[in-house]
Amino acid sequence: HELSETGKLIKVHGGALSPSFNKLAFPRNNVYAQTNKRIIAQKAAALVKDGMFVLTGGGTTIIELARALPPNLAATFVSGSIPAVVEYMNHPSIEVIVLGDKVSKVSKITVGADALSRIKNLKADICFLGINAIHLEQGVTDNDWDVVQLKQQMISSSQRNVCLTISEKINTTQPIHVCPVNKIDILITELSPDDPLLQPYVAAGITVL
Repeated sequence: HELSETGKLIKVHGGALSPSFNKLAFPRNNVYAQTNKRIIAQKAAALVKDGMFVLTGGGTTIIELARALPPNLAATFVSGSIPAVVEYMNHPSIEVIVLGDKVSKVSKITVGADALSRIKNLKADICFLGINAIHLEQGVTDNDWDVVQLKQQMISSSQRNVCLTISEKINTTQPIHVCPVNKIDILITELSPDDPLLQPYVAAGITVL
């Protein structure tokens, strides 16, 4: 507590971070399909309301979501994504809870038993997941087992689950199953909701934005 008052540490739920952590910078440009991801992020940000308890995964679309949040939003965000946490900490009125555990250098997200245990004990209002593949029959799939376990637990610990993806990942599959499409409440892409590519998902009962 004394260290936080003198500016040597920043208090966050789940641990303490050096103020220099808050000054970390992740690329704002040269992100693949960034224009489309920003469209997705704007749609997703509109779903977050004051007082919400929000779970988020990792990935560049989630980072764009963090940057798209209105400055007057007062909500609690829970994440193990290091880049996303940095963005949330730069927000003037967001409470940040960091899921601590081993950090995957590839995905820049905390993975492991401790992170899973923490998520299991949560009940979030809404969960935002960036996904790598979605198929009507195969569901949501991925290629990283540690990240898949995290996503599965996040889905179980949230009242509403929102998947964010650029349209080129629609109707594609990867090796590891995350969840069937009936676990998804909302699917957000850069496309118009009435785009023919998305109509099978609408017919399956998913809200498409």
